[in-house]
Amino acid sequence: GKGEKFFSAGANIGMLNQVTPEFKYMFCLHANETLSRLEQTPKLVIAALNGHCVGGGLEIAMAADIRIARKDAGKIGLPEVALGVLPGTGGTQRLARLVGKSRAIEMMATGKTVSYEQALEWGMINDLLEGSAAEFREQILDYARQFCSPNKAPMAVGHIKRSVQTGAELPLQDALALERELQSLLFKSDDAKEGLAAYNEKRVARFKNK
Repeated sequence: GKGEKFFSAGANIGMLNQVTPEFKYMFCLHANETLSRLEQTPKLVIAALNGHCVGGGLEIAMAADIRIARKDAGKIGLPEVALGVLPGTGGTQRLARLVGKSRAIEMMATGKTVSYEQALEWGMINDLLEGSAAEFREQILDYARQFCSPNKAPMAVGHIKRSVQTGAELPLQDALALERELQSLLFKSDDAKEGLAAYNEKRVARFKNK
């Protein structure tokens, strides 16, 4: 998010108060489609939580693959129940998959927000970093670079993501078949040849995204 106060607070409540129920339904539908595309893109998506992350903002963050927050930067939660509605752009489903059904129901039904420290303990975020907003941005960029060539093989990173994201929604045997298919594609790549050669030659691999 821009600035230091919020990663995102979600939808414009004033706007939603003025539109028809049909518009609200389509709003949720299109938001769901957008977040599903974010979840399914072959690129690794990192949410850098530099401030409060609530409502639709948390729904965006949960569609990312990795969530990293700045320590003491704000609160995190899904307080939509206070408006008489539920988290309708993926919140009920993704939160339950992150923290378990019981904790997710309690968190959403009470509408409570928690600290990033608590979110880390519950598995809602991957890590907490200390520092100013500017330092946090640089830390996140440094963290992200490790997943890019020449440090990592981007195709392998993308296939890991696809295997997990898609496979988690499939029966186990189908998910294992998907994993094998993706692995067979990687074995044909130049980056796999480079990785195996570098290991045998006891040197650092330099990947080219090929």
